[in-house]
Amino acid sequence: CSHPNDREFLNVVEALQEFWQMKQSRGADLKNGALVVYEMVPSNSPPYVCYVTLPGGSCFGSFQFCPTKAEARRSAAKIALMNSVFNEHPSRRITDEFIEKSVSEALASFNGNREEADNPNTGIGAFRFMLESNKGKSMLEFQELMTVFQLLHWNGSLKAMRERQCSRQEVLAHYSHRALDDDIRNQMAMDWVNREQNSPGALSRELASTERELDEARLAGKELRFHKEKKDILMLAAGQLGSIHSSNLLTPKPSALHWYYRVGSFP
Repeated sequence: CSHPNDREFLNVVEALQEFWQMKQSRGADLKNGALVVYEMVPSNSPPYVCYVTLPGGSCFGSFQFCPTKAEARRSAAKIALMNSVFNEHPSRRITDEFIEKSVSEALASFNGNREEADNPNTGIGAFRFMLESNKGKSMLEFQELMTVFQLLHWNGSLKAMRERQCSRQEVLAHYSHRALDDDIRNQMAMDWVNREQNSPGALSRELASTERELDEARLAGKELRFHKEKKDILMLAAGQLGSIHSSNLLTPKPSALHWYYRVGSFP
């Protein structure tokens, strides 16, 4: 006979998939289709942890103590479904009113002035530009682009681009049309390999901090894409570092910034 929670597990997992298929059938612009992707964290004993990435790019994780892998998957699906449904509320849609409210809140948080919001070369101005470029979308649909820029800021790439006289608006225009893909991840990982070679221990410290942030956010039921991408990039860097040491290949590799120029966005 089946476990009493088996039916509930199937229902929430199926409901999440059906929700996104329904969105696609109603004309939602889902570049990678309506597939919901689950990822189990390798473990031989509980608690088991599962992440789920939604078609719009948002990521959530199991937020309870899960004694089985099925429970972990169900827990991740539950929090993802709650957020998916909540995201349909009109208040989550990027409108002129939403932009004004968000920019005002950002100005208050950073003690900024109104002139900053109208200057695309400031942080607040860049934020406004991103929102205005995505009018009509929901915040979950906006997540992928937000994550790309959070990672570029975290990785130091935005600062390096500014030092090369790239305006924030130029950078935004370029990355607005790029998905978060393996090219970006690999180049950011190589930046961390170079950082580790210049400052031994930097990678392990950042990874430990990132894992703590990811666990805290997951258990609080928060959106996880930025934290999880950071961890994946750092783990990729650790793997690349191991390969470099094992083959003694210490030839400098192009950074994310060099890759950015290589694609030819700017002269």
